[in-house]
Amino acid sequence: MVWMRAGRMLGGTMLAVLLAVSCRGASARAPDPEPERPSAADSPSSGTTPPTTLRLHGTIEPVRSRVVTVPRLTGSAIGPIILVHLAKPGTFVKTGDPIVEFDRAAQIKAAHDREAEYRDFLEQINKKRADQAATRAKDETELAAATNAVRSAELDLLDKDLVAPIVAEKNALTLEEARAKLQQLRHTFELKRQSEAADLHILEIQRDRALNAWKHAEGNADHMRIVSTLNGLVVVKTTWRQGTMVEVQEGDEVRAGQAIIEVVDPSAMRVRARVNQADVAQVRVGQVVHITLDSYPTRQFSGRLDQLSPIGATSGFSNRLRTFLAIFSIDGADPHLLPDLAAAIDLEPKPRPAEVAQSSRDLQR
Repeated sequence: MVWMRAGRMLGGTMLAVLLAVSCRGASARAPDPEPERPSAADSPSSGTTPPTTLRLHGTIEPVRSRVVTVPRLTGSAIGPIILVHLAKPGTFVKTGDPIVEFDRAAQIKAAHDREAEYRDFLEQINKKRADQAATRAKDETELAAATNAVRSAELDLLDKDLVAPIVAEKNALTLEEARAKLQQLRHTFELKRQSEAADLHILEIQRDRALNAWKHAEGNADHMRIVSTLNGLVVVKTTWRQGTMVEVQEGDEVRAGQAIIEVVDPSAMRVRARVNQADVAQVRVGQVVHITLDSYPTRQFSGRLDQLSPIGATSGFSNRLRTFLAIFSIDGADPHLLPDLAAAIDLEPKPRPAEVAQSSRDLQR
């Protein structure tokens, strides 16, 4: 029992020593500094938070431009279309300057062939008319002779009482035969005239067809040479070839309707962008913007919002997302403003109703 009492006293003494050491360590530590609270001046209230600038991204495009495409030729057996001349990209052209020309040798040859066919049909028609005039004169002579024969037979029949009965009967048969021949010639005369008119009409149709083919071939040859309709810069279009996008070059075989170049007027440019449905409330027509080109970050241009689509287009990621098309005009002209360049549009924040009311109160004071 003695040793148990000694153990208890020793354990109590050690516990007291540990408590004393822990208390001294806690008192020796320095109190942690309280976190600094932001002052009322540094913490903006909800009503005075400055609005953030909205940034959009779009593409530069001209206000006035003309896309030159491969002409659609009329007729059959057109053949391949080869590009033989193309204005150099970046050059400035004026109205009436040739910018694109295609190989038109085949069209010129076709025009000459159709012209020869047309003139050949003209000669055939002239010959046919001359032959028909000769045939008509011959038929009219035969008709006149048959008419005279009928009259002569009628005169011979008048003296039937003065001649022998057999002669009188013979004269009657002659008159009947002359009248039948005259009737047959008149009927044949009308049929021949209708047949001649039909033959002549067929040749005239072939002549008109050859004339249309000739004019179409000439028109195709004229379409092979395209001139500029406005003053501007030449921008060469790209096409898909062998798995890559390349620019159209001289000597390429092109197809009808394919875009070759675009002539743009650099005096007036604009930016086309899309606005997310979450940001459309901060955008309004007439809003002043600042435009920066990604290729020339140091150059900044001013402009304003001209058009904003009232209906949003469906996004490609989700049917619930909508984007609104916006057109921004750019003030002035600059040689660095080229089509298809990426641009960033910074919109000045739209004033909130509280700020508008505060500014009106300040003006009243």
